[in-house]
Amino acid sequence: MTTAQHQPPSPQSTMRLRELVFGAACAAAVRAAASLRIADVLDDRPMTAEELAAAVHAEPKPLRRLLRALSCYGVFAETDDDRFTHTDMSRQLREDAPNSLRYIALWCTEPWTWDAWPRLDDAVRTGRNIFPDLYGKEFFEYLHDDADASAQVFNKAMTHSSRQSAADLAAFLDLDGVSTVVDIGGGQGHVLAGLLEKHPALHGALLDLPQVVAHADPRLREGGPLADRAQLLPGDCRVVIPVRADLYIIKNILEWDDESTRRTLRNVVAAARPGARVVVVENLVDDSPSMRFTTGMDLMLLLNVGGAKHSRASLLTLLGEAGLLVRDVRPVNPYLHAFDCVLPG
Repeated sequence: MTTAQHQPPSPQSTMRLRELVFGAACAAAVRAAASLRIADVLDDRPMTAEELAAAVHAEPKPLRRLLRALSCYGVFAETDDDRFTHTDMSRQLREDAPNSLRYIALWCTEPWTWDAWPRLDDAVRTGRNIFPDLYGKEFFEYLHDDADASAQVFNKAMTHSSRQSAADLAAFLDLDGVSTVVDIGGGQGHVLAGLLEKHPALHGALLDLPQVVAHADPRLREGGPLADRAQLLPGDCRVVIPVRADLYIIKNILEWDDESTRRTLRNVVAAARPGARVVVVENLVDDSPSMRFTTGMDLMLLLNVGGAKHSRASLLTLLGEAGLLVRDVRPVNPYLHAFDCVLPG
């Protein structure tokens, strides 16, 4: 045993580890605040716990304990006269906030998560998702069949998140020389809609599963302001990509097993003409200022679907195997990186 192993831990490290093992309490407190809609009730005027309790139909004393705990993390703040005010973080729990994280907060703390996290050691031992062991079916099948409320939270969380990142991506992408674009696995098509709005001469297509495309952004559907420049394509990108374009966008869908990712990239290469651009946008588990967030998502993917977030190296390897030439890798925002590729001639 080394000398270092005999040395007592620093008080700071001991306190930090104690805080970490109570991390569930912090997550539960954020969920409770989002569920009670405390941030929606609190405006620019500081309010007492009694005033807030009356507004959200809660008991004052437990509510004050909740707010005190959240204030320790910078979610709300307590004034000297025993009132509570907003902070930058608490405002993001408002549903009407431009960058609202209310539904993300609810989604990441849904009831199934509290069953799944204690099984993380099993997932690490076996390398597979543990969801079927818990609920007898795969994750999305469970959401569809047995957890309608949780599925709605998921849809709203993905919609809010997609809208925010779509705006960042539209501002980020240089579309010089691009007249046609395909959003592969693009969900409701917020990225495509944002690009079509910004570039009036651009035409595009949205490819996703039939039940997803059926609920595409209203701007893209028949009668919408962008419908004459948008094509809605029901299908599975892991099977075939039935359209040619100048630019293919693949955002946050290469989280399956590597073989599914390889099939998708092969299908892009098969569909694209030489010289076409392929922009892959992903959260990375390295080389990112949001490491705690992205590594947390990575572990959740392991638990619920057996997927994984990529490192820069792992994604570069898969893109190279597919025959794509990576020209540039740049951050879109603190959470996303764009891999700008081209299909060689």
